[in-house]
Amino acid sequence: MAVPFRKTSKSVKNKRRSHLALVASNLVSCENCGAMIKSHRVCRDCGFYKGKEVKSIED
Repeated sequence: MAVPFRKTSKSVKNKRRSHLALVASNLVSCENCGAMIKSHRVCRDCGFYKGKEVKSIED
């Protein structure tokens, strides 16, 4: 089994992990009901997408 020749330093280790940070998702308000939803998705509250009813939601 291969064994590293030298210890991986803290700076090298942290540089490698620089792309692993979590990013908050961008939320937009629904044009119909005003609920906060992810962009380019059907609203779960009212069922509208781009001003048209795509899915019927019973109350």
